[in-house]
Order: sequence, then structure tokens, then C-alpha cells
Amino acid sequence: MRTVAAFDFDGTLSSRDNFLRFVRLTAGTATTARALAAAVPAALASRRDPTQRDVAKAVVLRATMRGRPAAAVRDLGARFARTVVADHLHPEVAGRLEEHRRAGHELVIVSASLTCYLEPAAAGLGVPTVLATDLAVGPDGRLTGELAGPNVRGPEKATRLDAWLAGAPARVWAYGDSTGDRELLARADHPCLVDRRGRLPRDAPPVR
Repeated sequence: MRTVAAFDFDGTLSSRDNFLRFVRLTAGTATTARALAAAVPAALASRRDPTQRDVAKAVVLRATMRGRPAAAVRDLGARFARTVVADHLHPEVAGRLEEHRRAGHELVIVSASLTCYLEPAAAGLGVPTVLATDLAVGPDGRLTGELAGPNVRGPEKATRLDAWLAGAPARVWAYGDSTGDRELLARADHPCLVDRRGRLPRDAPPVR
């Protein structure tokens, strides 16, 4: 039976939230601030309805990414990813990833982060598979401002992991830090909830 180690990214492998930092780097502070203001109603509603977090994210992306050349955003994502990997990882969780690699386990990142920076970040970490949130690209090569599929958060994380496993039996380890990882952790044989300082649970079993 294959063994898979699935990692959330922001707050789990990475020591910070990267989504808004990348949006601000791409669109500028003023445009990002206006987008965040427009997303406030959905963000407030998410306290009662978690799906409104996806709505808020969609509002921000439409306001900040629409019309931008996809190639330029990917290039910016690659530069951004190098900084994240070099300076903004949780050492304990990154070390755990290396333990899984040495054990011969399959590595996958499952995240609501954008693939334009997460795929190069994963490549820098030697992780071959990324299940994350894609931006839609129009026929002119520019971003439409929409998502190319669901936001990979909450139940969608477990759905995407199961689709990738394609029904094959697997022993799954999962690492996450927030309510957005709840379903991924529940899906795992070995769930590990990482705290805000990037520390693994005291009772986390050894990798084997």
C-alpha cells in the first residue's frame, strides 16, 4: 500500500499567509486595499457561513488579477516562491516533510494558495504534486479574474486528494493548521494539527 504525506501550505509548511502578500505584490497596495474593502461583506458573513470565505476570495481576485498577463503573473510567482522557501518556512514541519521523503512516502501539497506561486515553491521543496487553486486564463493569455475550478479549502481539500488517489488504497498522513484543513485532517489515517508556531502535536507518531 502506498503511503502519502499531504501538507497544507500557509500556516503549516510556510510560517505566514502568502495569498494577500502575493496579491499586493502583483496589484499594488492601493488596488489591493480597495479589493479588500469590497470583500468585507462576504468576509463578515463567513463567520456564519464558511463558504463566504470563497466568495470574499473571488471578489479580491476579480479586482486585482483580471486582465493581467498570465505569463507575467507566473514569473512573479516564481520569484515570490523563492523568497518563501528561503525565508518563510516552519523548520519543524519542513523537517517532517524531509522525514517522509527519506521514508519513501509520496509528497503532496494540498492548499487554497494559488498555483502560480505554490507550484514553484513545491518544486523548490522537491514536492512533485500540488493540489491548489488555479486562476483562469482567457484565450488572449490574460487572467480573467475568475478561478479555474473550486477554491481548494475545507471539504475541497479532501475531495481533491481523493481524486488524485483515484481510489487506490493508501495510508495518509496529513498536516494542517486551521479550520480550512478540518476535512483533510479527518480524511487522514495520521492527522497532525500544527500550532501557530509551527510545532507538531506532542503525540504525533514517528514517521515510518
